[in-house]
Amino acid sequence: MSEFLDPLQNPTLVAAPFFILSLLIELAAFRFLETDEEMRGYERKDARTSLWMGVGSIFSSAVFKLSTLVVFVAVSVHLAPWHLPTDTWWSWALLIIGLDLAFYLQHRFVHRVRIGWAAHQAHHSSEYFNLSTALRQKWNPWAEALFWLPFPFLGFEPWMLYVAFSFNLIFQFFVHTERIDTMWRPIELVFNTPSHHRVHHGSNPEYLDKNYAGIFIVWDRMFGTFQHELFRPTYGLTVPVDTYNLLRLQYGAYGELFRDVHRAASWRHKLGYVFMPPGWQRGESRVEAEQPRETASQDA
Repeated sequence: MSEFLDPLQNPTLVAAPFFILSLLIELAAFRFLETDEEMRGYERKDARTSLWMGVGSIFSSAVFKLSTLVVFVAVSVHLAPWHLPTDTWWSWALLIIGLDLAFYLQHRFVHRVRIGWAAHQAHHSSEYFNLSTALRQKWNPWAEALFWLPFPFLGFEPWMLYVAFSFNLIFQFFVHTERIDTMWRPIELVFNTPSHHRVHHGSNPEYLDKNYAGIFIVWDRMFGTFQHELFRPTYGLTVPVDTYNLLRLQYGAYGELFRDVHRAASWRHKLGYVFMPPGWQRGESRVEAEQPRETASQDA
């Protein structure tokens, strides 16, 4: 527990000043160096909203870590058949790669299952794409716990999960920018890059449900969800929320989900609204619901 609470064991605390510095440098670049009129840069209210959502996520993440730590420790102590070392390079490499695969699966889940999307959509609500957008975090990280649960059972010490995932989050911060074009081809082939992640935040039909990667874009290439950046995306949700209210951004989608479930006439339809993809309507199959539609309340 002491290692878990030690700031030196929590890389995101160490990285926070570099996040702010990078954001200020990017802001200055948009203001003094930008010549492309289509490059939107920053908007004050939007960036302020993203920052406040980031502040809120600090507290929600703390609650998430403390509550899930209890469960993970119980699994590790009572169910794990073995325990992996915490001081070898290979155990950390396995964990970072394994957690990145878990992130890909979790990320795909929250985009394709409506109750997951209700929690995640807040991150996609900005119509701008810059480093402040990376701080526009959800306050409901419950889905991550489901996909992390196998790791303490496989012998990884629970505190290691949070440290390893901090590196994942630090990496992802720097892919939220339009200031970096496509990178060296081997990097674009293996890693998530700003170009790949711009696609993920696009609401264009060509870009919907693509590039879920955290660190390694190879998961998208392997599982058929990869898309090259063809043109500058239109950022945001397919149905804009048109608000800066933090509670509405974070929980408005839950309210819409609750209303649809409440109005549904049968349990089949109620469960459909919860577990089918965003934008699903009664009478549709999952295959039909998976088809991109420009007017559906689905992922960006």
